[in-house]
Amino acid sequence: MNIENPKSLIVIFGATGDLANRKLFPSIYRLFIGGKLSKHFGVIGVARRPKTNDEFRTNVKEALQEASIPVSDEAIIDEFCRHFFYHPFDVTNKDSYQSLNQLLSSLDEQFQVGGNRIFYLAMAPEFFGTIASKLKSEGLTDTAGWKRLVIEKPFGHNSPSAEELNEKIRDAFSEDEIYRIDHYLGKEMVQNIEVIRFANALFEPLWNNRYISNIQITSSETLGVGDRASYYEKSGALRDMVQNHMLQMVALLAMEPPSRLQTEEVRSEKVKVLRSLRRIHIDEVDDYFVRGQYDRGTINGKETIGYREENGTEPESNTETFVAGKLLIDNFRWAGVPFYIRTGKRMTVKSTKIVIEFKDMPMNLYFPAGEERRPNVLVIHIQPDEGITLHINAKSSGPSSGTIPIKMDYSNNSVNSMNTPEAYERLLYDCLRGDATNFTHWDEVALSWKFIDSISEAWAMRKANDFPNYAAGSMGPTQSDMLLEKDGFHWWPLDH
Repeated sequence: MNIENPKSLIVIFGATGDLANRKLFPSIYRLFIGGKLSKHFGVIGVARRPKTNDEFRTNVKEALQEASIPVSDEAIIDEFCRHFFYHPFDVTNKDSYQSLNQLLSSLDEQFQVGGNRIFYLAMAPEFFGTIASKLKSEGLTDTAGWKRLVIEKPFGHNSPSAEELNEKIRDAFSEDEIYRIDHYLGKEMVQNIEVIRFANALFEPLWNNRYISNIQITSSETLGVGDRASYYEKSGALRDMVQNHMLQMVALLAMEPPSRLQTEEVRSEKVKVLRSLRRIHIDEVDDYFVRGQYDRGTINGKETIGYREENGTEPESNTETFVAGKLLIDNFRWAGVPFYIRTGKRMTVKSTKIVIEFKDMPMNLYFPAGEERRPNVLVIHIQPDEGITLHINAKSSGPSSGTIPIKMDYSNNSVNSMNTPEAYERLLYDCLRGDATNFTHWDEVALSWKFIDSISEAWAMRKANDFPNYAAGSMGPTQSDMLLEKDGFHWWPLDH
């Protein structure tokens, strides 16, 4: 197989859903026109509603238009869409699997893909185990080529449910055939964390508790729950963001250098970090974590409703839309350095940033006693902007001995914004090539659940009497600021 131009059949379960239309179809098209996808490929859309192949291909074209992908030649679009086929499906009916298998065999021969198959589950997680089991029992995994299962979050809703789901899936697929997607791991600047750390002698020697005072990770959204309220009521920000995205970024920031740039080595170092996270007892949760729920407010000059007024939420909902936490990693490199995380909906700005704040000089003559210090700070901008900012101090102009802050900026957007691959495009390409480095291993999933289970249990046991406790358009409840203030720190402004 040509690993740079892989060939495969891609079966998308839930092909009429939002994820397939907004992310998967545009990403596959970008791979196609970018020359990263062999012409030996086929996409089978699977969903309950009846459609013809032509209707499905029309939907694919509309998805590309809505994604604002520039099209210079309609013939290329038509050629691309001829690789798409539709199969109406009932996930509980074995006859559906048998007829799908016949279609796969036919398209395997038509496109000469060598029996390679990707099964992408872009649908409700309660069907993951059923689909995986029936794919095996009905013979769809018996193929001459390789087979891979791609799963979207959430992978369970706590540690026991995740273990149960994993056992069902592992009956049909081996661990190296399972690709658990965390789309944050496909983002350009998240993948850049390892390079910034391990390819620069400027940073790696300082990347420890002797030189870093604290690390902050913020992922804020201006949007509310919208039409996801039914899902969000069962999830909340802790399960939706912290268990996966936030802890993955913590692992990348704190891991030791891998011995090789291979999947097993990188995953092994991330797992060591997650094992070193200080476990929080139920009685200690309030000392380390803050929860919030948005109220009415104003964003970009528009009045917005509170979470409990959203369609599909409970009038007295105990679901958190905001989480802030202090994480401690009990190992030699990071002992004593707090990792602060913060994520929420209906906040001031949409932004994901990582702030590494370095310790002050033991004796800094340029900041006299009583004068506010300005620490050196490295900011990694993940979204919507992509780039790096280094904050340093320099002498101010003129005869004075005062100092001024200086920002050294690198913006990935301004350098290569048109050609920056979208996260799903990058992850799909990795899956086609068999590179699982930027997908989560079961050990990572299991350890993440074990860490947050005590937090979710504590919050489920005690109703939040102050909900809603932050206005839409703010940066969350005041308790979030106090979490850092008691350690002598403050949240770094997101506009810096």
